Amino acid sequence: MNYSTEQTDKTTIVTLSGRFTFGDHSSFRKLIEEIRAHESETQVLDISGVEFIDSAGLGMLLLARDEGEKARASVVLRGAQGQVKRMLEVARFDTLFILED
Repeated sequence: MNYSTEQTDKTTIVTLSGRFTFGDHSSFRKLIEEIRAHESETQVLDISGVEFIDSAGLGMLLLARDEGEKARASVVLRGAQGQVKRMLEVARFDTLFILED
């Protein structure tokens, strides 16, 4: 998984790309720390560039949601496609996150 972050007014946009799997746990923890430091009202995870996600990747998205809730921030998942979109649908992430196309 590769990522970049962008801070706008009160929004942090994180663009993720590549495969999002168990092996990305330590780098995702680092990403969470970066997001937390921004103190944004909205955290957007742009996953349009993620080509594959496994159950550990889904779990990490839940960690991001939990951290967002602690910071009283809305967490948005944007741009899911293909296998990633199907995984989010099967896991019913539409009930846990704001999903954007």
